[in-house]
Amino acid sequence: MKAVVVNPKGKANIEVIEKELRPLKPGEALVDVEYCGVCHTDLHVAAGDFGKVDGRILGHEGIGIVSKVADGVTSLKIGDRVSIAWMFQACGRCEYCTTGRETFCRDVQNSGYSVDGGMAEQCIVTADYAVKVPEGLDPAQASSITCAGVTTYKAIKVADIKPGQWIVIYGCGGLGNLAIQYAKHVFNANVIAIDINDDKLALAKEIGADLTINPVTEGDADKVIQEQVGGAHAAVVTAVSKVAFNSAVNAVRACGKVIAVGLPSETMDLNIPRLVLDGIEVVGSLVGTRKDLEEAFQFGAEGKVVPIVQTRCLHEVQDIFEEMEQGKIQGRMVIDFKQHACHC
Repeated sequence: MKAVVVNPKGKANIEVIEKELRPLKPGEALVDVEYCGVCHTDLHVAAGDFGKVDGRILGHEGIGIVSKVADGVTSLKIGDRVSIAWMFQACGRCEYCTTGRETFCRDVQNSGYSVDGGMAEQCIVTADYAVKVPEGLDPAQASSITCAGVTTYKAIKVADIKPGQWIVIYGCGGLGNLAIQYAKHVFNANVIAIDINDDKLALAKEIGADLTINPVTEGDADKVIQEQVGGAHAAVVTAVSKVAFNSAVNAVRACGKVIAVGLPSETMDLNIPRLVLDGIEVVGSLVGTRKDLEEAFQFGAEGKVVPIVQTRCLHEVQDIFEEMEQGKIQGRMVIDFKQHACHC
């Protein structure tokens, strides 16, 4: 089968190779991949930012059809459409797994990083961790919800935003445009979108943002937010930028929450007296649980959230990685593994 693997000597640190999967173990299933989105985390993994994993099959935004199940599998059957998500499996026994925080399990294994992922024609999943895709949800759009969607949905849950309150989303790219939709159409919040790209802000307005701000042309976003709405009740930062994180802390009102999602390499600044005197909370949010993904999928199936995706052919994957690195991508790029016309 064809697969996208990490190769530091290749263009964009990746290459497409022929690779054979290992045999299934008890409790696992084989998935024929239909689509796999490209996430900014894939760039980090390919670049070795989380440690070297040369030869690893990338991808954790996969959707496909179960074609084989191993012994002991009761949660899936052949023909089911399922996710290939960041969380390949967790231990299921620790304090995090047993209290609904399984993404923080210390023994978690992650698709496309610690185990082979979904950016291939076939992929192995742990059956109990593969979430079924509901009827009525387009599989290409579902691929985006598998990571970007569930990540932002969970972040807004963590923000504990209430209907009618103001939430600011920093970064309107692949994650941000979904965060805007979940915040607006699921949580019924008032949404402020921040980005330095006017095209992304125009899209943000189109999909539901009540207020858009370009800090490059309109001044400091936090000052604008404080002046216009008295500060946001919460901020979700998907931008990979120290500046955005610092701005978010200043953009929220007293007792506001800042939810960290993006992974910049820099360190953010925190005004400790402001945190203490105004009761500001800064919280990290990591992807989402299987239950979160089930919910995020359902809102997609109901049409409340519509991922903006563009399907591309496998042979374009190195170009996609470069375009993402350069910030040129609107919405989400999704590799179509059913497309044979391009002779990948």
